[in-house]
Order: sequence, then C-alpha cells, then structure tokens
Amino acid sequence: MYNLRRESDGAGDSGGMSLALWLEDGEVHFAHGARPVVGVAMRVGSIGTRSYVYQDWWQTSLITEILEESENYVRFRTGNSIYEWWENI
Repeated sequence: MYNLRRESDGAGDSGGMSLALWLEDGEVHFAHGARPVVGVAMRVGSIGTRSYVYQDWWQTSLITEILEESENYVRFRTGNSIYEWWENI
C-alpha cells in the first residue's frame, strides 16, 4: 500500500498504485511501483476504478527537490507544494 499526502491540507490518496510519470522525447513515460525522484510527477491511488463518489488517484506536479528520504519514506517539494510519500510494508 502506497500513500501520498500534501502537507498544507492533508489532501492525497493511498492504494496499490505508485506511478512515476515523466516526459521524454515528446512522449509520456511511466514506471510502476516507483519512489519519488526529482523530475517526475507521482500518481498514487487505486489501480482500478472505485466509484463516482471517490477519486481514483492523486497526482502531483513535477518534483523539484527531495527534502528527506529513508527506506520507505520520501518528503519532497513540487513547484508549489510539499508532499510526503510512504509505503506500508
């Protein structure tokens, strides 16, 4: 289970998907089961769809800086927010 939370208001999501997305040569690339790194956007949440009542995932803008990192935890900055990402093992 992966978790993503924006520090300013607690918004985010959790679920079985932790996807890193980045643009390279005009194409969007992605990696499943990814940890946050500089230069990617992170998408965390449900692998499948839930329902129309709840969101299916939360996605950040591009990561600009890693602020803190340990084995199962990363605190990072995007263009306008600070997030915490962690994996429950």
